[in-house]
Amino acid sequence: MLTFDTLKDQVADGTVDTVLVCFVDMQGRLMGKRFHAKHFVNGAWEETHCCNYLLATDLAMATPDGYASTSWERGYGDYVMKPDLSTLRPVPWLEGTVMVMCDVLDHHTHEEVSHSPRAILKKQVNRLKAMGYDAMCATELEFFLFAKSFDQIRRSGFRDLEPISGYNEDYNILQTTREEHVMRPIRNHLWDAGLPIENSKGEAETGQEELNIKYAAAMDTAEFHTIAKHAIKEIAEQQGHAVTFLPKWSHDKVGSSSHVHQSLWQDGKPAFYNESDELGMSALMKNYMAGLLKYAPDYTAFMAPYINSYKRFMKGTFAPTRIIWSVDNRTAGYRLCGDGTKAIRVECRIPGSDMNPYLAMAGMLAAGIAGIEESLELQAPTRGDVYQGDTGKIPGTLRDAAAALKGSEMLRKALGDDVVDHYVRAAEVEIEDFDRVVTDYEIARGFERA
Repeated sequence: MLTFDTLKDQVADGTVDTVLVCFVDMQGRLMGKRFHAKHFVNGAWEETHCCNYLLATDLAMATPDGYASTSWERGYGDYVMKPDLSTLRPVPWLEGTVMVMCDVLDHHTHEEVSHSPRAILKKQVNRLKAMGYDAMCATELEFFLFAKSFDQIRRSGFRDLEPISGYNEDYNILQTTREEHVMRPIRNHLWDAGLPIENSKGEAETGQEELNIKYAAAMDTAEFHTIAKHAIKEIAEQQGHAVTFLPKWSHDKVGSSSHVHQSLWQDGKPAFYNESDELGMSALMKNYMAGLLKYAPDYTAFMAPYINSYKRFMKGTFAPTRIIWSVDNRTAGYRLCGDGTKAIRVECRIPGSDMNPYLAMAGMLAAGIAGIEESLELQAPTRGDVYQGDTGKIPGTLRDAAAALKGSEMLRKALGDDVVDHYVRAAEVEIEDFDRVVTDYEIARGFERA
C-alpha cells in the first residue's frame, strides 16, 4: 500500500505518472478515469465526477429503463467519486501506475449513494461493528484460461473456444507449469500490489484455474477480489490469452465458482469458536449459520446474478444444488471448515465466479445478523451425499431468485427498499434481454424438426 506522501514523492521523481481512480459498478467491475499523476496530487485527489448511469447499466453498458435513481427522463446527471486515500496501491503490471478506490456520493448531498456496492457492504459491516463484531472473509477466484486472446475469440463470434490445456488439471503440477507464463505474473504482481496472495492451482477442468487470497476484513476482501479479477484479465491479455469468469461457458464442462469463507471476530479473537462444543461452534456461529440458511433464497440473486449463473448448479460437479450445511463436505451449499479449531468458519459454496463480492458478502452478512437477532436454531448437519434429496433447493433460475429478492422483508430492512428495488430491476433487465434473443440451441433443435 502507498501513503499519499509517498505517492507525491514518486510523482515528483517521475516513478509514477498515472493514477487509476476507480469505483466498483453493479457488476463488480472497476470503472473510472486515468489521471495524470501530477494533476491528481495537485487537487484531483479530493474528488472527481462520473455519469450516474454507471450504476444503472447492464453488462453491455446499455441504459435500460425502470431505475428510480436515474433515467433518460431525469437527464443522467453526475455522481461524485471520492477517492479513499487509504486504498492507494501500486499497479505493478502497468508501468508507472497506481490505483485508488472511491466511494460514490450524491452530487448534491454528498451522501453515499445507497445502491453503490461499496456502500451496501459497508452498511452491513458497520451493523456488525455496532454489535461488537468484525466480519472476516475470504474468497476463491475460479476462472478458465484460453489458448487464444480476447480479440481473437471476439472476432470468431465466441465459437470454437479452446482452453489452454486439454486435461482436467486439478492440483496438477505438470500442467500448471505449462501455464506459469500467465499464473506466475498474476501471483507476483498482485502480491506487489498489496494483496495477500496465498497460491494458485489447477482446478477440476481443462484450462481451469483457482487463485486463493488470505482472509481479511470483509471490506478488504471485497477490494482484493475485485482488483484480482481485473488484474487476471489484464495480465492474461498481456500474455496473449483470454480468461473468463462466466460460471458455465460450456454445457459439458464443470462451472466456475467463487466460494466465500466467513467468520466473526471480537476483540481480535474468533467469535465462532467454542472449545467445549463437539464441533467447536459457538452459539453465535450457530445463530449466524441458521440465518445464512433461512435467508439463502433472499440473497441468491447477489450470489448468482445472471441467467448463466444457474447453469452451474448441477449434481456431481462440486457445485451445490441444495441449501444445506454439512461438516467438511463439498456437496453441500454451506460447508463447515476447520471444525474443532480456532480456524472454524463457514464456506458458502453457492456463489459463482460472476458474483459481485460486495453484494454477495453484504447479503450473507445481513442474513447472518438476522440469524443472531432472531436467535435462530441451527439444525443438525446433513451427512453423506447432499446431492441426494429434494428439499431446500437453491432457486433454479434468475426469475426465482429475483422474486425471492423482491419479496425479502429481511433484506428490505437491512439494505433499504431502494437498494432491493434497484437490484431487482437489474435482474429483470437480464431476464428481459435474454428472453428476446433467439439462441443457437433453439435453431439447431427446431429448424428442421419443429
